[in-house]
Amino acid sequence: MCGEVRRDERGQTSVLIVGFAVVLLILIAMAIDASAAFRHRQSLTNLADGAALFGADAGASGRDVYDGGIGQQPLDVTAAAARAGVARYLGTVGAYRDHPGLRYEVTVRDDAVWVTVTAPVDLPLTFPGVDGSPRVSATSRAVIDPDG
Repeated sequence: MCGEVRRDERGQTSVLIVGFAVVLLILIAMAIDASAAFRHRQSLTNLADGAALFGADAGASGRDVYDGGIGQQPLDVTAAAARAGVARYLGTVGAYRDHPGLRYEVTVRDDAVWVTVTAPVDLPLTFPGVDGSPRVSATSRAVIDPDG
């Protein structure tokens, strides 16, 4: 024990505490950003739901439905009318104002109108080297003929 050199370990706890604090701050920032992205996606989901319903209604309510009724045949959905209905809905509810950079895609397949809306989300906290405005999207579908 005579030749043993004792090291000074003072200050080692400070480094450990600072390291844990940095990790904790990063976790908090990630939770805040994830929460903001989730809320943004929920808002886009609401938009997609309304747009799909409006697009299905606009696409399936041609003059023939009002003149002759629905009849036994499934409704014939016009893709152009569905797209126009979605565009009209998004403009009416102020989607472009609330979600700058909003894009949408409308697909008419068989008995349903599918709407996908995509918009960038501004994250409250960003890290160097990480995209501060990732795009978030939501998809919804409105079925025109549930018995089909």
